[in-house]
Amino acid sequence: MDASKVDSFFVTNGKNLPMDKIESLREKMLQLDDSRYMTITSVELKDSTTMILISFFLGELGVDRFMMGETGMGVLKLLTGGLCGILWLLDVINITKKTKEYNYNELIKVL
Repeated sequence: MDASKVDSFFVTNGKNLPMDKIESLREKMLQLDDSRYMTITSVELKDSTTMILISFFLGELGVDRFMMGETGMGVLKLLTGGLCGILWLLDVINITKKTKEYNYNELIKVL
């Protein structure tokens, strides 16, 4: 794939990916042909700032976990009120890292 396309992808989406894995993603994307660019750009990445807000305001209902594809934990948080606030607090603290890992895994599925 053309290096300018790869660079523009990371300028647009770099803040929503783990910093330690960007270089390996870049190398994998450079090895692909240009026809895969549309597939890669069509992957819907979650914004970490939006996820922090969702986790803070709706985390006790498990909405953040449902959005990350963790249905079991979402149901647990929904039924227990975020385990009386303990799991809610942990998720508010760790949601940025979880969101970036989720985005990375979604891109790896496409690559």
